[in-house]
Amino acid sequence: MPKIVLIGAGSGFGSRLTADILTFPSLQDSTIVLVDTSPEQLAIAAAMGRRLVEKAGSRATIIATTDRREALPSADYVVMSIRVGGEEPAIINRQIPAKYGVEQTVADTLGPGGIFYFLLNGPAILDILWDMEALCPDAQLIQHTNPMAMNCILANDASTIANVGLCHSVQGTARRLAEYIGAPADEVNYWVAGINHMAWFLRFNWKKEDAYPLLWKAMDDPAIYEKDKVRWEIMRYFGYFVTESSTHMSEYVPYFRRTPALIEATGRTAAQHIESFIQARRDRESRQQGILSGEVELPLKRSAEYSVNIMNAMETNVPYCFNGNVRNTGLITNLPPDCAVEVPCLVDATGVHPCYVGDLPPELAGLNRSNITVQELAVRALLTHDRELVYRAVQLDPLTQACVSLPEMRKMVDELFAAHERLLTI
Repeated sequence: MPKIVLIGAGSGFGSRLTADILTFPSLQDSTIVLVDTSPEQLAIAAAMGRRLVEKAGSRATIIATTDRREALPSADYVVMSIRVGGEEPAIINRQIPAKYGVEQTVADTLGPGGIFYFLLNGPAILDILWDMEALCPDAQLIQHTNPMAMNCILANDASTIANVGLCHSVQGTARRLAEYIGAPADEVNYWVAGINHMAWFLRFNWKKEDAYPLLWKAMDDPAIYEKDKVRWEIMRYFGYFVTESSTHMSEYVPYFRRTPALIEATGRTAAQHIESFIQARRDRESRQQGILSGEVELPLKRSAEYSVNIMNAMETNVPYCFNGNVRNTGLITNLPPDCAVEVPCLVDATGVHPCYVGDLPPELAGLNRSNITVQELAVRALLTHDRELVYRAVQLDPLTQACVSLPEMRKMVDELFAAHERLLTI
């Protein structure tokens, strides 16, 4: 009878993963413990979870608590999706850099926004890891929190807990590529490796045949090109399709957001992304209220997330393949040792087994390394409480380098430190 702890369950992912759990026979007797620091959001997640259990006719038990240490003892799986400080820091992380010309989109992975997002989330992640070492040392940690690569490096450097980081960009992009070439999604297969939010479709096949010629042809269709301008341009100039969306990818490299004209051609401004971010939260809250009132159906269907498939494989010993974020123990040989890489993995009852990839094409490794250096400096800054390393991480960020002078970078980082002072530990 597995015990599954969902930390940050009030964010909306709690009900999604609960639904996933209830679709697997091997997990029907699970104890699902929902944890959130917001009593209000936790109550909503618990109500939705219990409704799903009733709908499924499951024997699963739903428990809700704001006390993480109460939840963790004897846990088999811990799934983490947290955002320290809520909505406000995420807005600040876009607004302040935009004043200096760094127009980020999501600002949760790299750049000044991603670095400060990590500095806010990192201490809470360390607390979770250390609580797990004390209360459930054999549990499998599944991370859904961004910035994924920084968080995975942190977990690997600071804890003994088995952990893997998950993102839906690989399977989501595979479905989109299938759509672009007119193939059923279940007929394509692929070999993808790199880093989180910048992994590469090294092979993409349809019915065992190389489908890249079809992708090159699809790129020439204006309607298809318009859907993914940045990623098509990356493929045009670097030869491979990248996993993360055009919106995300545009802020990891220096090519697409240096000037207002470039931003207009390939995406939206930081202010427009803030509006979308706030609207998405409103839509989520409206949907939750509709579900609780009975006006909106709460679907009991399996999502595309990997998390619960991993649990099922570990419970049944039926192997499952996925792409996960793990320590680079020689898996990608031309990326730095001990960085976080996103590679194909196999999981069974004995745990997660990452696959050897070897060298990436050197141009792709170069793009990855430009991000990895920033990630490693940010993690070192947090672990050593050295603010100077934060400045240096920002100074090496590819987008920031393209937009801001070194003196202005320092002013920008000063302003971010001041804005987040009450939440920072560094």
